[in-house]
Amino acid sequence: MLGRGLLLFSLWSNYACVNEELDREDKVTPFVRVRFTALPENVIAPPDNLPTAEKIELGRLLFYDPILSGDRDVACASCHHPSSGYAETLELSIGVNGQGFGSRRAFKTPNAIPFTKRNAQSVLNTAFNGVDIFGDYDPQEAPMFWDLRVQSLENQVLEPIKAMEEMRGLNYSEEEIYPEIISRIKAIPEYRKYFERVFPDTEPITMENISRAIAAFERTLVANNSRFDLYMRGDKSALSESEIEGFEIFKRVGCANCHNGPMFSDFKTHVISVPPTEKLNEPDSGFQSSFAFRTPTLRNLRFTFPFMHNGKLTSLKEILEFYEDIAGGKTRNSHVLKSQLDPFIQELKLEVKDMGPIINFLLALNDEDFDKEIPESVPSGLPVGGSIR
Repeated sequence: MLGRGLLLFSLWSNYACVNEELDREDKVTPFVRVRFTALPENVIAPPDNLPTAEKIELGRLLFYDPILSGDRDVACASCHHPSSGYAETLELSIGVNGQGFGSRRAFKTPNAIPFTKRNAQSVLNTAFNGVDIFGDYDPQEAPMFWDLRVQSLENQVLEPIKAMEEMRGLNYSEEEIYPEIISRIKAIPEYRKYFERVFPDTEPITMENISRAIAAFERTLVANNSRFDLYMRGDKSALSESEIEGFEIFKRVGCANCHNGPMFSDFKTHVISVPPTEKLNEPDSGFQSSFAFRTPTLRNLRFTFPFMHNGKLTSLKEILEFYEDIAGGKTRNSHVLKSQLDPFIQELKLEVKDMGPIINFLLALNDEDFDKEIPESVPSGLPVGGSIR
């Protein structure tokens, strides 16, 4: 765990909310202690997956190699590309049987594959997932996905590979896809040499080692020098007066109840009645079928539109208008009753006049200085990044 040094502590902005009891029976808004600080300048790796230059490079190649998908047409980078901040510009991603990139990506015909279930979150700064208001975090317990279904980047890597609509496709079952991928990797001399050097085990090519390599690469995808970070580290000229005003309004109106800490996320789930998407046949009921979803980070929002778990909101203004609506008692999802809304919703005091300054502040959380290197080729000889051309 990271230390709580007095120097960092002196740079934190303190903000605490004590919430009054709500009218709804048996529902009380919890006490929230909120602090803001710059993102850590260094990344913590799990003890059993310490980074090396070769491991990171192997992870980069695997991240861009569609050999990990059932039909050899989708790579991690197909939906998490550096040109879009390692996120996706579609509401819901098109994985298997897709062609093209970004807004031009579409299903090939014929097609029997559905859209992915949720909007692709950025991989940027996922190394810090779970970081608390004191800057402490454990990479082995880092919460992942909109529904918190796994912990750690190592475990996260494996989920899309076995998901039918993301990377597995229809030609392999969940039980078949991992052995198939291992067989493919073993058949490529360049990969065999990489794995033998990076993982000097009796059996170096395993799904566990594939996930370790990709996770090691993903921990290098850090954007922790936004103007807000510089401001919190002591450069008081890094933010304009209007951005500082927006920061204060952001805290005062209640946004900070959930969006706090270095990542501007409490990494908890909340029910907020986001409008459903017509691209899914069944409503997405989220965490434990409660229609709750994890609080997303607010960092690098310029790269991660459209927003929310299903990409239904397309701009920061639209998001703030949505919150103004639900704080006023409206629900935007017919599957969610007003009584089910998170208690923090009633704590929001957002007005139209607040929106401009808050948006100005949120833009100060962008950091464009992150690793955008794309390999010229991958060992499989397949198209780099999958079928995105």
